[in-house]
Amino acid sequence: MRNTLFVAKGFSYILDNPKLYNLTAITSSDPNQQPPARLAIITTTIVPSTHKHHRHRRLQATTAGTPRTSTTTTSGLQTTIAGQHRDLIIDPFPLFLVRARIRQQLRYVLTCLWKVIVTPPPAAAAAELEDEYMELRGDGTRADECVVLHEKNGTGKYDMASQFRKWKCTRIEIHMLTPQGLQPILDAPLYGRIATLELFRPHGEVQDFLFIATERYKFCVLQWDPETSELVTRPGFHWMNSKFDGLKLFLVFLVLDLQLLSWLVRAMGDVSDRIGRPTDNGQIGIIDPDCRLIGLHLYDGLFKVIPFDNKGQLKEAFNIRLEELQVLDIKFLYGFSRPTIVVLYQDNKDARHVKTYEVSLKDKDFVEGPWSQNNLDNGADLLIPVPPPICGVIIVGEETIVYCSATAFKAIPIRPSITRAYGRVDADGSRYLLGDHAGLLHLLVITHEKEKVTGLKIELLGETSIASSISYLDNAFVYVGSSYGDSQLIKLNLQPDSKGSYVEVLERYVNLGPIVDFCVVDLERQGQGQVVTCSGAYKDGSLRIVRNGIGINEQASVELQGIKGMWSLRSSTDDVYDTFLVVSFISETRILAMNLEDELEETEIEGFDSQVQTLFCQSAVHNQLVQVTSSFVRLVSSVSRELRNEWKAPTGYSINVATANASQILLATGGGHLVYLEVGDGVLNEVKHAQLEYEISCLDLNPIGENPIYSQRAAVGMWTDISVRIFSLPDLNLITKEQLGGEIIPRSVLLCTFEGISYLLCALGDGHLLNFILNMSSGELTDRKKVSLGTQPITLRTFSSKNATHVFAASDRPTVIYSSNKKLLYSNVNLKEVSHMCPFNSAAFPDSLAIAKEGELTIGTIDDIQKLHIRTIPLGGEQARRICHQEQTRSFAVCSLKFSQSSPEESEMHFIRLLDDQTFEFVSTYALDTYECGCSILSCSFSDDANVYYCVGTAYVLPEENEPTKVECVSHPLPVLLLGRILVFAVEDGKLQLIAEKETKGAVYSLNSFNGKLLAAINQKIQLYKWMLRDDGTHELQSECGHHGHILALYVQTRGDFIIVGDLMKSISLLIYKHEEGAIEERARDYNANWMSAVEILDDDIYLGAENNFNIFTVRKNSEGATDEERARLEVVGEYHLGEFINRFRHGSLVMRLPDSEVGQIPTFIFGTVNGVIGVVASLPHEHYLFLEKLQTSLRKVIKGVGGLSHEHWRSFYNEKKTVDARNFLDGDLIESFLDLSRARMEEVSRQMAVPVEELSKRVEELTRLH
Repeated sequence: MRNTLFVAKGFSYILDNPKLYNLTAITSSDPNQQPPARLAIITTTIVPSTHKHHRHRRLQATTAGTPRTSTTTTSGLQTTIAGQHRDLIIDPFPLFLVRARIRQQLRYVLTCLWKVIVTPPPAAAAAELEDEYMELRGDGTRADECVVLHEKNGTGKYDMASQFRKWKCTRIEIHMLTPQGLQPILDAPLYGRIATLELFRPHGEVQDFLFIATERYKFCVLQWDPETSELVTRPGFHWMNSKFDGLKLFLVFLVLDLQLLSWLVRAMGDVSDRIGRPTDNGQIGIIDPDCRLIGLHLYDGLFKVIPFDNKGQLKEAFNIRLEELQVLDIKFLYGFSRPTIVVLYQDNKDARHVKTYEVSLKDKDFVEGPWSQNNLDNGADLLIPVPPPICGVIIVGEETIVYCSATAFKAIPIRPSITRAYGRVDADGSRYLLGDHAGLLHLLVITHEKEKVTGLKIELLGETSIASSISYLDNAFVYVGSSYGDSQLIKLNLQPDSKGSYVEVLERYVNLGPIVDFCVVDLERQGQGQVVTCSGAYKDGSLRIVRNGIGINEQASVELQGIKGMWSLRSSTDDVYDTFLVVSFISETRILAMNLEDELEETEIEGFDSQVQTLFCQSAVHNQLVQVTSSFVRLVSSVSRELRNEWKAPTGYSINVATANASQILLATGGGHLVYLEVGDGVLNEVKHAQLEYEISCLDLNPIGENPIYSQRAAVGMWTDISVRIFSLPDLNLITKEQLGGEIIPRSVLLCTFEGISYLLCALGDGHLLNFILNMSSGELTDRKKVSLGTQPITLRTFSSKNATHVFAASDRPTVIYSSNKKLLYSNVNLKEVSHMCPFNSAAFPDSLAIAKEGELTIGTIDDIQKLHIRTIPLGGEQARRICHQEQTRSFAVCSLKFSQSSPEESEMHFIRLLDDQTFEFVSTYALDTYECGCSILSCSFSDDANVYYCVGTAYVLPEENEPTKVECVSHPLPVLLLGRILVFAVEDGKLQLIAEKETKGAVYSLNSFNGKLLAAINQKIQLYKWMLRDDGTHELQSECGHHGHILALYVQTRGDFIIVGDLMKSISLLIYKHEEGAIEERARDYNANWMSAVEILDDDIYLGAENNFNIFTVRKNSEGATDEERARLEVVGEYHLGEFINRFRHGSLVMRLPDSEVGQIPTFIFGTVNGVIGVVASLPHEHYLFLEKLQTSLRKVIKGVGGLSHEHWRSFYNEKKTVDARNFLDGDLIESFLDLSRARMEEVSRQMAVPVEELSKRVEELTRLH
């Protein structure tokens, strides 16, 4: 019996390093079993931001997070459920259904549809910003909003290093602005999709507080505590329970210990109302500049007020009726004695106006404000409140920018554009940075004389990524967060460069989102998949190659069998580069060196004995070299290469194990004898000898104190009692003894330091690694953790990369150990087996490693040390929409779109591009017809035809048309009713050749290879084509059969004769092709009204779906049903709120599949999301699921969410019709977080589970191998 594990990997932060978050799903195919369990593990995140379009392209749509509301009673609680409105980038068509108006405009139901790129509602915060991570722990994710937090020091001045906060949909990051750039301090998940992020500082406080509201109406107020390193209790705000509007607020005294940094939760609760229609334009949260109240616009016609009292504490909330229903933006104004808001709204004639209101806290009502302004720019969509002394508000439109106040009105025309983000430069609000839809950065200046505004000026500064948020940090440094491309840290220069730009890009932060499509390939043919994504939008579109693990870039190699050890040596203590590479074999030692031609050749060191096996080598002080063999220790001059001194093992003893640094040598001579030597100038001094009770298995004295050439501690691994011991030097006194347990001896020990923390690493003979935190003063070992890195003995060696020290664990699964945010991380190296490694930094091969593997010595450089590696392939301003790979021709085919902004009316050009899969260069292009868009692409072959083809499905759509009409096709001289085509290409001599085309009466949303034929989803129909040979020897597509009955068949997957269809509105349908009858019939369907975004077949009976409310679910075919009605219904067996909009599922894996692993044979699927998350779906045994479900329950009790948000509530399935607890899914992110817990918390979970910590760690680590 097998079940399904759904592993969601997320890149959730601006992606300098990726992070993974987990979700899970498991199910049984046995109809007699209880509904199957489902497990999801690991996700990545990117953050949404507001984006708009020119009027001729603006369409409000509701398929991916659209406005809907309904009231549902669940478990006796009445809950209002609403989606979020978003302007959508329709991919690739400019037409989409306005779902909120479906009853009145049913005829608009998607004549054309594509993957949507979702952005969040207008943010009230200063900026929005957006990669996951990706652990894919690391993510490529985007930033949606960012704020800058300043803290006053004891002098009352701002510290130079500013804390910088940003959110990425479901995560919060804190960075410190330093002279070296933005340094990450904290990256924490949040159990909700962030809708509002606002900083405020109550009276009497010296630090900002952070107000966060989620899309599901949860909120929290957080305070940052940089000093606390433990749980503390502090008084929070006193929140009154509201009896009026269902506002549920709770007094919370909680600080979450997050690795020496803490969040102090000042308040949290629920701001939903029992009645009300969620606003179409998204939630708006604002805070009065004088901290008199918090304002929330959550429902049409209502403005929620949460007042502060005179002590800065929050009082009872209430609602005020708001006359304006179509609110576009709301802000608080500065400089008024009473709290005053300005409202930008649209009337029923689509005209836009602003109006001001005073908030009367006493009367709990609005009072007519001091001024209003009617008939603004029809594209006005953004309000910027101006602080004192100027005050007033800036209204940004598409063609004008207006300054308004009670006494002034100033306007300037601008080039038609859509301003997506702004950032205030000066405290007095006289200068603002504006980022538009084309990625242009402008400076807006308010000219004024004292408090009187005299005009507005705007100047183009340069080009950046398309900004979703802009945060002016300090000293001309600006953070540009982007949902459409990489976020950037830029500097504004006083003088323009040669291109006239004042913008200098200092650093880029990878953002994978939005992932519109992707494919999984093994380009290097090593058995490990890579993901090639269609990422970004508009000019920031690109292809991204995502690879898990760390790669070795081979520089040189030579065949050498039987290597037993390797060491690099320098010819002088002061040399920058290594000169010699010593390679040891069972009965000899060879010495390699770089010659004048930068070639590695064999040489000799006269003082070394090359006729025996070398146990250890080391460059030593005073320009000397050390060689240790089984019989002696030799000290050799590195200049003359002559022997200077020798220490011989006592008679009857031989050296078994040895280690050394530049001034110390430690030897085990058998029988438990431990000998300590020190290196002098031409002498070897035996300083101390100790007799231990058991044989010694491994040694290390790597210096980790202040002295880089002398260690005060030595680590010794023991046989028999299976222990590791810490000795002091030079007296060899035993300080600490740690029993390792079990029967496997330690094979390698290493003292090392990561981020200022000292560790002892101990590798066992079965591939497990134990790590301890080492107290250098007392020698105490604490915080013991155990991980599995492989199945064979491990050898540990340190090496440096980019001025940071890392550890290489050589074994059958080589791994690099490194630290991030004071947490040890393990990243696999993309090599099958490594027996030995040593750093080899030579002039010809700088920063390289020498690696012994599979009878070969390789010298190569190592990739950046991180979990995921992302390579960007720019597309020259084009946006990739669809991609597929063809192994036979070693090529990729991409459907791409290029925007032309040379005229006010933007035009689009669509292409089919052929790329070489090694160089990723364009090798061939096929231009589609005017108004023709590529919708789907497939590499396939047909029956009775040995050739392989690219098949492309297209659609014709005119701008400004809600329904496809007659189009003058470039390739057809007469107007014809042509709604789409299927194009069949062959790759001949590296070029695309059109072999056949088939006109279709609709958009070809999906193409699948099906039993040697071609299956197409064309509007509401599933159509099957066969490949027919004409009399003239050419081929054509000929219709065989089809199936109607869908609203729009958008997503199709096949397995054997079965067809799964994901419909726009009608969830999942199961069809079957009957060969005898040559027909397609419906077998079963899910009768829930889910708006699908992706589907996949997990096995013969279980199907996975993703829908537009950020949920995933599984359905099961009920073949054993007693009645026809039961068999015709797909039973929903799993439901889960992912919090991500999935665009695509693909079969494949990002990790090398090892047959000896418990999870090595599990089939996996990968998904990509709008926010740049990459996730995995896999299959697990049912008993494994039950174990992890119990673990998840225990972890929920131990790990509390940031802001007190509930994990259980966050993962509950949520749409406009219902909210139900997640079932048959587990959160793998939460489960894997067990490995990050302190030892005390691990033991707490262990007691609840009644399972040893080591067993829990082993089970969880096995899951991590899925990603």
